[in-house]
Amino acid sequence: QLQLVESGGGLVQPGGSLRLSCAASGFTLDRYAIGWFRQAPGKEREGVSCISSSASNTYYADSVKGRFTISRDNAKNTVWLQMNSLRPEDTAVYYCAAVRAYYGGSVFVNPSGYPYWGQGTQVTVSS
Repeated sequence: QLQLVESGGGLVQPGGSLRLSCAASGFTLDRYAIGWFRQAPGKEREGVSCISSSASNTYYADSVKGRFTISRDNAKNTVWLQMNSLRPEDTAVYYCAAVRAYYGGSVFVNPSGYPYWGQGTQVTVSS
């Protein structure tokens, strides 16, 4: 059974850092593009960052450019989202998602394109 599990969320002060992990089980990630999405209360789910299956291409939302870094290790079947200089507006439930990619350089920004989702991890940025 294909499963994604996020971890690493928590409460952090503004300006702090967190590293989210997305671990896959039941399949190997090396042929899947991965996206990180977030959803704050009362808001729509939005794309944060995406990485192609080969890690050759990445995407960042303007709101996180220069602060967040996405990376992956296909041998470890894991994708990470390093989040630095966190702001209160980054508070949300963060989800990772996977989509089969037939071209190693493809990134997928639209959440509707992802069939596989984790359960989410809460990130709260507050003093």
